[in-house]
Amino acid sequence: MAKKATTKAGTSTKRTSARKAPPNAARRPSRARAVKPETPPVEIPRLRNKAYLPELARLQIELVKLQEWIRHEGLRVVVVFEGRDAAGKGGVIKTITQSLNPRVCRVVALTAPTEREKTQWYFQRYVPHLPAAGEMVLFDRSWYNRAGVERVMGFCTEEEYREFLRACPEFERMLVRSGIILIKYWFSVSDAEQERRFQARIDDPTKRWKLSPMDLQSRSRWLDYSRAKDEMFVHCDIKQAPWYVVNADDKKRARLNVISHLLSLIPYEDLTPEMIELPPRQEDTGYVRPPLTEQRFVPDLH
Repeated sequence: MAKKATTKAGTSTKRTSARKAPPNAARRPSRARAVKPETPPVEIPRLRNKAYLPELARLQIELVKLQEWIRHEGLRVVVVFEGRDAAGKGGVIKTITQSLNPRVCRVVALTAPTEREKTQWYFQRYVPHLPAAGEMVLFDRSWYNRAGVERVMGFCTEEEYREFLRACPEFERMLVRSGIILIKYWFSVSDAEQERRFQARIDDPTKRWKLSPMDLQSRSRWLDYSRAKDEMFVHCDIKQAPWYVVNADDKKRARLNVISHLLSLIPYEDLTPEMIELPPRQEDTGYVRPPLTEQRFVPDLH
């Protein structure tokens, strides 16, 4: 029994020593675990007119219903449009207002402040444009200029900038407490898409006016604007008036998404006017039209 045990022990020792590689033997490279490559993000194709136009037509009918509800109920609505240059803010605003009454829904796009306005309370120049009962105002850029272009380009002091971050949330809370419905959209566009749109504006004589010196500066200060936007969100993304970010790389999708979202935020009912029957034309009682030669007409060139 002892001999068999010794034999087993010897065999075991022999097997163990057989697993050891000689000192001068080349090492077999260790087999690395295969790393699964990251799945690239799925690129959504741009929306075609075949799908875009019917949905846009449907949403614009709903916008008319919302307009009538705002007028009927005496609501006061403010929609702020901010974001990167060439992100499509103007296109969305134009699409919203296309079928609406300009006396109910109006656009405010202020120029640079005058020397007098620079001495006012910062929010003062925006207050006269706020809506009365039954109105909706779309701000194409707004008081957030101070947190964006003024901050990045040095058009305001550090103290003015810090005071804006303190005062803006309180200013917006005051608007909401007064009964104004305040909605804020931030349009986000990728670096590559912004460059493509800038180049398209350069190539199109009818769009070059859209490229201002500030727009060109925004390209060279992309990261500065990103930091300014992040800081602004920290202070001004408040519960009473939160920011809603719009992915605007596809203009058509952005327009539909913003209109759908806007409609979802304001409960409304269908107050579309009923069908109208035209009254009969006034009977001719001997009216004689003046000679055409006495009038000036636009030349028929086309």
